[in-house]
Amino acid sequence: MNNLYSAGKVLSYTVRTVAVLHIFSSNVLEISDTTGESMLPTLAVVNDSAVVDKRYKYGRNVKMGDLIVARKPTEPSSLVTKRITGMPGDIILIDPSKNSLRRLHQEHLDMQEVAPLDNSSYDNYVIVPKGHVWVTGDNLSASLDSRTYSVVPLAMIEGKLVYAWYLTGMLSMFTNSPRKLPNTFVEE
Repeated sequence: MNNLYSAGKVLSYTVRTVAVLHIFSSNVLEISDTTGESMLPTLAVVNDSAVVDKRYKYGRNVKMGDLIVARKPTEPSSLVTKRITGMPGDIILIDPSKNSLRRLHQEHLDMQEVAPLDNSSYDNYVIVPKGHVWVTGDNLSASLDSRTYSVVPLAMIEGKLVYAWYLTGMLSMFTNSPRKLPNTFVEE
């Protein structure tokens, strides 16, 4: 009887701990892995783990230049890490370097069956609507971003990246120190 009581107590504490950790990672901080070359040199292609501050969820208090994690508008089950390069009301030149984006978009079309790209839009400007942001990767030549899928609704923002560290194994967590991911926006 005493063993059953002890097992129930352990189970109760385990369930409570898991619930608290879930609430914490959903609403305060979460550790997320990043992959891909779109955010080079800020984030490594592999083995970079990032601390995501969930207080910025749904775009609360995000600013120009912030690194964010958001749901991809064309594929909401996927998360993307990008930098905010346009705020509501900003006027954005879609892309002055047409060739690199055409190549990248063609690769995207090969992977996903979507409508063909209207190349005439690259000579146009976009006004970021209220409740949305314009995002790009730091490595523009290798980034699928707002230039491909347009603006991102603030409601799709999952959080802001604040720290990252390069992890190659369990011990690297203790030997490599986290680096702060600063906002690099400069008003010109």
